[in-house]
Amino acid sequence: MSRRMLTVVAAALLALTLGVIGSTLPVPFVALGPGPTYDTLGDYEDAPIVAVTDLPTYPTSGHLNMTTVSVTDQLSLFTALSFWVSGDRRLVPREPIFPSDRSTEEVQDENAAQFASSELNAVSAALVELGGPASVVVVGVVPGSPVEGLLELQDEIVSVDGVPVGTAEAVTELIGRSAPGATASLVVRRDGDERTVPVVLGTRPDRPQGFLGITPGLGPLPDSDITISLGGIGGPSAGLMFALGVLDKLTPGELTGGRFVAGTGSIGPSGAVSAIDGVPFKMIAARDVGATVFLVPAANCAEAAASAPEGLTLVRVDTLDDAVQSLDTLRDGGVPPAC
Repeated sequence: MSRRMLTVVAAALLALTLGVIGSTLPVPFVALGPGPTYDTLGDYEDAPIVAVTDLPTYPTSGHLNMTTVSVTDQLSLFTALSFWVSGDRRLVPREPIFPSDRSTEEVQDENAAQFASSELNAVSAALVELGGPASVVVVGVVPGSPVEGLLELQDEIVSVDGVPVGTAEAVTELIGRSAPGATASLVVRRDGDERTVPVVLGTRPDRPQGFLGITPGLGPLPDSDITISLGGIGGPSAGLMFALGVLDKLTPGELTGGRFVAGTGSIGPSGAVSAIDGVPFKMIAARDVGATVFLVPAANCAEAAASAPEGLTLVRVDTLDDAVQSLDTLRDGGVPPAC
């Protein structure tokens, strides 16, 4: 075999080797991009995303779309390079999203738990905005806390140590009077049945009081039901749009004024809106499906303003009430607070 032929064969083998490595070798990155959006006023798999029973509801119009970020994992070297060159996705280290000390299933379970908590927080925040009345329910359980296995999400808390409770703050205050090691007696209602649950309070390094391990919030009236159903989504960032969907169905008038509104933001049980990740991709997804207004948590405003797609009006919100007031302002022809 001639030297030239040897050189050609060697180059071909090298190219083949590099091709195999580039197409199969995983890299420690994931690609983030725009994900699907869902109208909280609409349906998912032939069922309402927000369903209300035994309470008056009112017609709605327009859209209140929650937005998501897509995460592409198990990237090969060539795939990662193609995303980087095209600019369609952002490459970020894999470790913060899929920590090496947890399995993919554990991360997915955690994201699903955050999503379930955001649904309950959204109902709580909407009821706070409406001024009640409502019941105090468990909207979050801290893993490994004293109540794990004793209380469940949506358990109604009737009383603490014999004192009836009507607000989430009342639960926190009553537990705060007890020291670690003390036994708190909770009366809870689950599926219509009341039971007494004694809980030995734990400790936390950041507080001297006893630690229960729940997040209390407001839930529907005992004889009514508000459910949010949307499968296959994880994380807490849909809370604001869920809460607005609940409010729009429970109040007269059309909150959007017929507009296509989208947004994002984690929400607390009392209505505070918190920052989230992936705002630039969520704005792209919103614009691509036709949104003209995008609700942005105040803490994300600088990032959003720097990368807002053309034709998308950014509205700054700190609380659920801010979002409601801003949508009212838009509907009346005014200009709401912007990023």
